[in-house]
Amino acid sequence: MKGASYPRLYYELLFAGSSLMLGMGLSSAFLPILSWELDPTGVLVGLVTSAWFLARIFTELPSGLLSDILGRRRLALFGLTVSFVGTLMCAASRFIHQLILGRALWGLGAAFFFTSNTALIFDMFEPGVRGKALGTLQAIEFLGNLVGTPLGAVSAALFGYYSVFYIASLMTLLSFFVAFLSKGLKQAGSRQRERHQSISIREALNGLRSWALLVACLGIMTRVLVGAGLMSTVFQLYLNQVLSYDIAVIGVIMGVRTAGFCTATFLSGRLTDRLGPKPVIAVGLLVEGLCLYFYTTTNSLTYIMVIGLLEGAGGGAIWVTLSILLSRAVAPRMRGSAVGLYRSFHALGGILGPIVFMFAYESIGRTIPFFAGAALLIANLPLVVSIRKRHMLEDL
Repeated sequence: MKGASYPRLYYELLFAGSSLMLGMGLSSAFLPILSWELDPTGVLVGLVTSAWFLARIFTELPSGLLSDILGRRRLALFGLTVSFVGTLMCAASRFIHQLILGRALWGLGAAFFFTSNTALIFDMFEPGVRGKALGTLQAIEFLGNLVGTPLGAVSAALFGYYSVFYIASLMTLLSFFVAFLSKGLKQAGSRQRERHQSISIREALNGLRSWALLVACLGIMTRVLVGAGLMSTVFQLYLNQVLSYDIAVIGVIMGVRTAGFCTATFLSGRLTDRLGPKPVIAVGLLVEGLCLYFYTTTNSLTYIMVIGLLEGAGGGAIWVTLSILLSRAVAPRMRGSAVGLYRSFHALGGILGPIVFMFAYESIGRTIPFFAGAALLIANLPLVVSIRKRHMLEDL
């Protein structure tokens, strides 16, 4: 689609994604604490977060290929169904292994939906406005997470942890009905299958040979490794166990981080359309890396919230701009496959991060994960700088 005109399908995807993100965000403030209460074994606590990504490592690339071959709609509806089952299993869990399995199904379903969602945005918009469209979509989706994090913390404090998972089930079910009833999604699915039905798996894999795509994949793996391992697992425990903040305060801190993230995703898409992805990604990596270090220098709630706002903004800039980078690195007919590969690296970071960072937190030192996370993010800067126009199918 040319220009900045947004079709009805765009708003339907936005609403469904926002509802799903709201449900996902509800448990983020207390999940590591609940896991610790069920079983204080550090590896199992890490696995509760890792489980979100575990099943996805085997399905992300196949789902991207299937989205190119069979169509986006089927993948989106299947993903929302699996997520709904996962939320119900989390609500029924009374042992940590049940919680791990529920999280695995929930994350697997979310991956199918957002693979389809991202590929549809790439299909609908031309490069000149793609950053704005994707940035706006992801910013508003993450507003659901922004609302969900403090809401979930307060709900958990008032009604118990498990009530939150039932609310998440309702949000996921709402997303399913919006997607199922969307006429635009039905039409887009039919057109997409006609356009891509001749693609073979071998052809799709051969189309993924790109240095820029590899840099994007390594970048998202590092970002999720740090995000899932440090900021979604260790960080809450650090705030609770080291700085003695309660769940409600932790929810506010996480909400402030998400506000920075949402703001940056909204603005970075527009900046990428003007400046290209390289400078936006580089600044995001630097800002987020420095903020991770600064968390260890203070116990002041005010300073932590300021650092959290900036750290979230750095992460948001990286998040949306890496997606735009990968969309420019492959041919249009291979975008579903590229998204699948990209999200496979995304899942790998999510699997390894919580386990590695929890081990460091328990065995080496409470601040070591923050130093390691900062170093990993900044180490990606040379890779981003190395991208040249010859690596791209569309101009930087």
